[in-house]
Amino acid sequence: MTEFNSILVANRGEIALRIMRTARAMGITCIAVYTEADADSPHVGFADRAICIGTGPVGDSYLDAAKVLAAAQEAGAQAVHPGYGFLSENAEFAQACTAAGLTFIGPSAASIALMGNKAAAKRRMIEAGVPCVPGYEGADQSSAVLAAEAAKIGYPVMIKAAAGGGGRGMRLVTAPEGFATALELAKSEALSAFGSQEMILEKAVMRPRHVEIQIFADASGNTIHLGERDCSVQRRHQKVVEEAPCPVMTPKLRAEMGAAAVEAARAISYLGAGTVEFLLDADGAFYFLEMNTRLQVEHPVTELVTGLDLVALQIRAARGEALGLAQQDVALTGHAIEVRLYGEDPSQGFLPQSGVINLWQPPSGPGIRVDAGITSGQQVSAFYDPMLAKIIAHGATRAEALERLIAALGDTVIFGPACNRDFLIDVLSHAEFAKGRATTGFIADHFDPLVPTKVTSADVALAAGLIYRADQAAMAQQATLPAELLGWSSQGDMQARLVLAVGGDPVTVLLRQGRDGIHVLVGEAEHHLEQQGDCLRLDGLRVDLRRHLMVADDLYLATGARMLKLSRLRAGRGAAAVAGGGETRAPMHGNLLELCVGTGDRVEIGTRLAVLEAMKMQHEMLAEVAGTVSEIAVTAPSQVKAGDLLVRIEQDKATQEGTE
Repeated sequence: MTEFNSILVANRGEIALRIMRTARAMGITCIAVYTEADADSPHVGFADRAICIGTGPVGDSYLDAAKVLAAAQEAGAQAVHPGYGFLSENAEFAQACTAAGLTFIGPSAASIALMGNKAAAKRRMIEAGVPCVPGYEGADQSSAVLAAEAAKIGYPVMIKAAAGGGGRGMRLVTAPEGFATALELAKSEALSAFGSQEMILEKAVMRPRHVEIQIFADASGNTIHLGERDCSVQRRHQKVVEEAPCPVMTPKLRAEMGAAAVEAARAISYLGAGTVEFLLDADGAFYFLEMNTRLQVEHPVTELVTGLDLVALQIRAARGEALGLAQQDVALTGHAIEVRLYGEDPSQGFLPQSGVINLWQPPSGPGIRVDAGITSGQQVSAFYDPMLAKIIAHGATRAEALERLIAALGDTVIFGPACNRDFLIDVLSHAEFAKGRATTGFIADHFDPLVPTKVTSADVALAAGLIYRADQAAMAQQATLPAELLGWSSQGDMQARLVLAVGGDPVTVLLRQGRDGIHVLVGEAEHHLEQQGDCLRLDGLRVDLRRHLMVADDLYLATGARMLKLSRLRAGRGAAAVAGGGETRAPMHGNLLELCVGTGDRVEIGTRLAVLEAMKMQHEMLAEVAGTVSEIAVTAPSQVKAGDLLVRIEQDKATQEGTE
């Protein structure tokens, strides 16, 4: 038995906070690490002690094992919990913890090293008799050999970073001509994220389900599984929605997949929490995908259907305690669904967003759980993964859990950087998801291309009316006028004029305060806004307005179905500059890794101009017009800010004339 009563959590955000809550409930002292960019993060305030380990970039902080270990020694920590991501699957870090006399709350370094390399893991699983997808996991990593092996496997083919995960270093290639570029991007992304360019190839199983089995093992070798999670709803190979149990699971299939997962763990003498991921095809055949040697982001759905605290089980396993559970003791009760709230803008191709959270209002209610590491006033940094929170619902049935989760998202308010809340509501509300039919192709099939949310004249009228009411209230306070005189003059009702930026375009709105409310003219459309007690009505219909907030000239609105941001344009201030088709600007803060063109180069629509790394992903900047590169405004590699000009293209005259 290994006793410890203090834990350093080598992570940040919601997972650091979640781990510390269980640890504190077990009477354990909690030590946090943080960066200057994370100084206001809730996990820092919650910890018994917090130590700064850098300015912001992960390579100089959360991924720097020496700094994390130095913090553990400074604080007198006895154990380290890595959470997920960062150093959680770094075998050298696990070994260094052990060498420093710290208990690493996770499996052995040998297990992490073996399963952390997809090539080695797949070879071991084949030896153990676990079903695997046909592919190539050889040592020869030359481009020519990989291209030849891809041809042997047959397209479509998946390129995967052998040391990777989370969708990074992964590309789907459907034809030979796209292989070289995809391989180059995957290798570059893998080297940046994992420090290795080793790749494996697999036959792409199109539109399967992604089903994973949660396993647990104690120091005596007792190994069990805690059922499965369906993680099929993904975008760019990153999970968006997870649920337990899988909607199409049968007792027989669960027993078979569970047995395979347990055998995989036993084959590497595993300890603690782990997840064995499988692809499940329409015929019920399943194939080993990978093993995550850590706690998963989606572990709450398993906790809700089993009633078990997985972090507590991890800590007990690390202490050498027995699981205290046999396979027959595991029972699944009800259904749980989780969504990941990301700081990203669906209307801009899901580009990650950063900035200040002006207001964070999480939902609550029966069966609702929120795991978050954010708070109002906090800065969302471009240095880290864009996930802000996880919202989870549990119900007696899948239908009840789904109903509760959609309602909870409607009650969720986050004003500041754009987020995917409305997109999640659309996903959960889709008939195919409601019927439990979603596969890994679900988002591509039903939301690609994503139809931009249209801002209607009613939306504009509501926003303008709220701004007008705020102006009138401020005026009344300054002039000490009674409310009934607001908007009135000796000539009768006064008319006000507002200009709002809607989708980058200025829209003029005329408003008139009458005794029956505010009359709003948006173009040719006329609307009527009135207050009836606590109820706000637009054109006679109740407005489901959960919250609204004015920050400078930006108005944020949250209803049960949508969140909107509209900006007020004042005299002397035009609409925010929108880059023309001939200008390519940085869509977010990040590291410009590569410039692919030079001044004078001829480009066509879709020509690759640059590669930007932000929030752990690499984004290709493509030309939106055909023409000649007239200016390169930056160098590579270099840090750029959102909105910085990267490349200017002198657009072909014929193309310009055709678009006027």
